[in-house]
Amino acid sequence: MSTADADVSTLYVVRSEVDADCEYHCDAVAAQFPDAEEVDFVAGERVPLDDADGVVLTGSTAAVYESERRPWIAEQETLVRELVDRAIPTLGVCFGHQVANSALGGTVEHVGTTATLVEATLADDPLFEGVDPVVVSLHGDAVTDPGRNMEVIASADHARVFGTRHRTAPLWTVQFHPEITAEHRTRLVEDFGWEPGGNSFEAVTAGRIFENFEALVGEART
Repeated sequence: MSTADADVSTLYVVRSEVDADCEYHCDAVAAQFPDAEEVDFVAGERVPLDDADGVVLTGSTAAVYESERRPWIAEQETLVRELVDRAIPTLGVCFGHQVANSALGGTVEHVGTTATLVEATLADDPLFEGVDPVVVSLHGDAVTDPGRNMEVIASADHARVFGTRHRTAPLWTVQFHPEITAEHRTRLVEDFGWEPGGNSFEAVTAGRIFENFEALVGEART
Protein backbone atom coordinates (compact mmCIF):
# COMPACT_ATOMS: atom_id res chain seq x y z
CA MET A 1 0.00 0.00 0.00
CA SER A 2 1.34 3.43 -0.94
CA THR A 3 1.54 6.33 1.49
CA ALA A 4 -1.21 8.08 -0.51
CA ASP A 5 -3.49 5.04 -0.16
CA ALA A 6 -2.83 4.89 3.57
CA ASP A 7 -4.09 8.46 3.91
CA VAL A 8 -7.48 7.63 2.38
CA SER A 9 -10.28 6.41 4.66
CA THR A 10 -12.18 3.28 3.66
CA LEU A 11 -15.89 4.15 3.79
CA TYR A 12 -18.89 1.92 3.22
CA VAL A 13 -22.35 3.17 2.23
CA VAL A 14 -24.96 0.66 3.35
CA ARG A 15 -27.98 0.79 1.06
CA SER A 16 -31.25 -0.27 2.69
CA GLU A 17 -33.92 0.62 0.12
CA VAL A 18 -36.46 -2.13 -0.69
CA ASP A 19 -38.28 -0.30 -3.49
CA ALA A 20 -36.28 -0.01 -6.72
CA ASP A 21 -38.29 3.08 -7.70
CA CYS A 22 -37.02 4.91 -4.61
CA GLU A 23 -33.34 4.10 -4.95
CA TYR A 24 -32.57 7.70 -5.87
CA HIS A 25 -32.09 8.75 -2.26
CA CYS A 26 -29.51 5.98 -1.77
CA ASP A 27 -27.86 7.09 -5.02
CA ALA A 28 -27.74 10.65 -3.67
CA VAL A 29 -26.01 9.52 -0.47
CA ALA A 30 -23.53 7.38 -2.38
CA ALA A 31 -22.75 10.32 -4.67
CA GLN A 32 -21.53 12.24 -1.62
CA PHE A 33 -18.82 9.59 -1.11
CA PRO A 34 -17.55 8.78 -4.61
CA ASP A 35 -14.64 6.70 -3.28
CA ALA A 36 -16.77 4.64 -0.88
CA GLU A 37 -17.77 1.02 -1.36
CA GLU A 38 -21.52 0.46 -1.65
CA VAL A 39 -23.12 -2.44 0.23
CA ASP A 40 -26.59 -3.64 -0.81
CA PHE A 41 -27.70 -4.85 2.60
CA VAL A 42 -31.17 -5.93 1.44
CA ALA A 43 -29.60 -8.17 -1.21
CA GLY A 44 -27.41 -9.89 1.38
CA GLU A 45 -24.16 -7.95 1.09
CA ARG A 46 -22.39 -7.14 4.33
CA VAL A 47 -19.74 -4.69 5.55
CA PRO A 48 -16.23 -6.14 6.03
CA LEU A 49 -15.76 -4.56 9.44
CA ASP A 50 -12.03 -5.30 9.64
CA ASP A 51 -11.53 -3.00 6.63
CA ALA A 52 -14.00 -0.24 7.57
CA ASP A 53 -12.90 3.20 8.73
CA GLY A 54 -16.44 4.58 8.53
CA VAL A 55 -19.98 3.47 7.67
CA VAL A 56 -23.04 5.37 6.40
CA LEU A 57 -26.50 3.83 6.79
CA THR A 58 -29.00 5.15 4.23
CA GLY A 59 -32.71 5.68 4.38
CA SER A 60 -35.36 3.19 3.30
CA THR A 61 -39.09 2.94 2.67
CA ALA A 62 -39.01 -0.14 4.89
CA ALA A 63 -39.92 0.21 8.57
CA VAL A 64 -37.66 -0.85 11.43
CA TYR A 65 -40.56 -2.70 13.09
CA GLU A 66 -40.99 -4.96 10.02
CA SER A 67 -38.09 -7.19 11.03
CA GLU A 68 -40.26 -10.33 11.23
CA ARG A 69 -40.87 -10.24 7.49
CA ARG A 70 -37.58 -8.50 6.66
CA PRO A 71 -34.88 -10.45 8.57
CA TRP A 72 -32.12 -8.20 7.24
CA ILE A 73 -33.37 -5.42 9.55
CA ALA A 74 -32.42 -7.41 12.67
CA GLU A 75 -29.08 -8.13 11.02
CA GLN A 76 -28.54 -4.43 10.46
CA GLU A 77 -29.30 -3.79 14.13
CA THR A 78 -26.59 -6.33 14.96
CA LEU A 79 -24.26 -4.45 12.62
CA VAL A 80 -24.94 -1.22 14.52
CA ARG A 81 -24.04 -2.83 17.83
CA GLU A 82 -20.82 -4.20 16.32
CA LEU A 83 -19.94 -0.76 14.95
CA VAL A 84 -20.46 0.73 18.40
CA ASP A 85 -18.37 -1.99 20.04
CA ARG A 86 -15.55 -1.45 17.55
CA ALA A 87 -15.84 2.35 17.76
CA ILE A 88 -16.10 2.63 13.95
CA PRO A 89 -17.48 6.06 13.00
CA THR A 90 -21.04 5.65 11.75
CA LEU A 91 -23.65 8.01 10.31
CA GLY A 92 -27.30 6.96 10.10
CA VAL A 93 -29.71 8.83 7.82
CA CYS A 94 -33.51 8.56 8.25
CA PHE A 95 -34.03 4.76 8.38
CA GLY A 96 -30.37 4.60 9.43
CA HIS A 97 -31.24 6.93 12.32
CA GLN A 98 -34.16 4.73 13.29
CA VAL A 99 -32.38 1.37 13.02
CA ALA A 100 -29.41 2.66 15.02
CA ASN A 101 -31.62 3.80 17.89
CA SER A 102 -33.73 0.64 17.71
CA ALA A 103 -30.57 -1.49 17.82
CA LEU A 104 -29.68 0.16 21.13
CA GLY A 105 -33.09 -0.34 22.71
CA GLY A 106 -34.91 2.74 21.46
CA THR A 107 -38.47 2.93 20.16
CA VAL A 108 -39.56 3.65 16.58
CA GLU A 109 -43.23 4.30 15.78
CA HIS A 110 -45.35 5.28 12.80
CA VAL A 111 -46.34 8.92 13.28
CA GLY A 112 -47.62 9.99 9.85
CA THR A 113 -45.73 11.38 6.89
CA THR A 114 -44.00 14.75 7.03
CA ALA A 115 -42.67 15.71 3.60
CA THR A 116 -41.48 19.29 3.58
CA LEU A 117 -38.66 21.62 4.57
CA VAL A 118 -38.60 22.22 8.32
CA GLU A 119 -36.53 24.32 10.68
CA ALA A 120 -34.59 22.18 13.13
CA THR A 121 -32.81 22.99 16.35
CA LEU A 122 -29.26 21.70 15.99
CA ALA A 123 -26.86 21.18 18.88
CA ASP A 124 -23.32 22.50 18.90
CA ASP A 125 -21.80 19.36 17.43
CA PRO A 126 -19.01 18.90 14.87
CA LEU A 127 -21.43 17.02 12.61
CA PHE A 128 -23.47 20.21 12.20
CA GLU A 129 -20.64 22.66 11.58
CA GLY A 130 -21.73 25.06 8.82
CA VAL A 131 -25.22 23.52 8.63
CA ASP A 132 -28.19 25.89 8.58
CA PRO A 133 -31.37 24.85 10.43
CA VAL A 134 -33.61 24.39 7.37
CA VAL A 135 -33.53 20.69 6.42
CA VAL A 136 -35.47 18.14 4.39
CA SER A 137 -37.98 16.15 6.45
CA LEU A 138 -39.23 13.08 4.62
CA HIS A 139 -40.45 10.32 6.93
CA GLY A 140 -43.52 8.56 8.28
CA ASP A 141 -41.84 6.80 11.20
CA ALA A 142 -39.92 8.44 14.02
CA VAL A 143 -37.74 7.61 16.99
CA THR A 144 -39.94 8.36 20.00
CA ASP A 145 -37.44 7.15 22.61
CA PRO A 146 -33.71 7.20 21.80
CA GLY A 147 -31.52 4.16 22.33
CA ARG A 148 -29.17 3.56 25.24
CA ASN A 149 -26.44 6.19 25.50
CA MET A 150 -27.97 8.14 22.61
CA GLU A 151 -28.41 11.83 23.35
CA VAL A 152 -30.65 14.08 21.27
CA ILE A 153 -28.65 16.55 19.17
CA ALA A 154 -31.40 17.72 16.80
CA SER A 155 -35.10 18.34 17.25
CA ALA A 156 -38.00 19.81 15.30
CA ASP A 157 -41.57 20.80 16.09
CA HIS A 158 -42.89 17.53 14.67
CA ALA A 159 -40.05 15.28 15.86
CA ARG A 160 -38.43 15.59 19.28
CA VAL A 161 -35.71 13.05 18.40
CA PHE A 162 -34.58 14.47 15.04
CA GLY A 163 -30.93 13.57 15.49
CA THR A 164 -28.86 11.64 18.01
CA ARG A 165 -25.28 11.01 19.03
CA HIS A 166 -23.85 8.17 21.11
CA ARG A 167 -22.28 9.39 24.33
CA THR A 168 -19.09 7.30 24.03
CA ALA A 169 -18.97 5.78 20.53
CA PRO A 170 -18.55 7.72 17.23
CA LEU A 171 -22.15 7.18 16.14
CA TRP A 172 -24.29 10.03 14.80
CA THR A 173 -27.79 9.86 13.32
CA VAL A 174 -30.19 12.30 11.65
CA GLN A 175 -33.86 11.78 10.86
CA PHE A 176 -33.72 14.34 8.06
CA HIS A 177 -32.20 13.87 4.59
CA PRO A 178 -28.97 15.84 3.95
CA GLU A 179 -28.68 14.21 0.51
CA ILE A 180 -31.97 15.54 -0.89
CA THR A 181 -31.81 18.74 -2.95
CA ALA A 182 -34.09 20.82 -5.17
CA GLU A 183 -33.17 18.46 -8.03
CA HIS A 184 -35.34 15.80 -6.38
CA ARG A 185 -38.43 18.01 -6.03
CA THR A 186 -40.48 16.34 -8.80
CA ARG A 187 -39.89 12.86 -7.37
CA LEU A 188 -40.70 14.08 -3.87
CA VAL A 189 -44.07 15.43 -5.05
CA GLU A 190 -44.88 12.25 -6.98
CA ASP A 191 -43.74 9.77 -4.35
CA PHE A 192 -44.47 11.47 -1.04
CA GLY A 193 -46.89 14.37 -1.67
CA TRP A 194 -44.18 16.93 -0.96
CA GLU A 195 -45.46 20.26 0.41
CA PRO A 196 -43.40 23.37 -0.39
CA GLY A 197 -44.10 25.04 2.96
CA GLY A 198 -42.63 28.40 3.87
CA ASN A 199 -38.95 27.51 3.43
CA SER A 200 -36.71 27.38 0.37
CA PHE A 201 -34.13 24.86 -0.80
CA GLU A 202 -31.81 27.84 -1.17
CA ALA A 203 -31.58 27.87 2.63
CA VAL A 204 -30.54 24.21 2.82
CA THR A 205 -26.86 23.49 3.54
CA ALA A 206 -27.31 20.11 5.18
CA GLY A 207 -25.03 18.47 2.61
CA ARG A 208 -22.20 19.76 4.78
CA ILE A 209 -23.04 16.93 7.17
CA PHE A 210 -21.40 14.44 4.81
CA GLU A 211 -18.23 16.52 4.58
CA ASN A 212 -18.18 16.87 8.35
CA PHE A 213 -18.66 13.15 8.86
CA GLU A 214 -15.85 12.31 6.46
CA ALA A 215 -13.61 14.69 8.41
CA LEU A 216 -14.61 12.96 11.65
CA VAL A 217 -13.70 9.59 10.12
CA GLY A 218 -10.30 10.97 9.19
CA GLU A 219 -9.75 12.29 12.70
CA ALA A 220 -10.65 8.90 14.16
CA ARG A 221 -8.04 7.19 11.98
CA THR A 222 -5.30 9.44 13.30
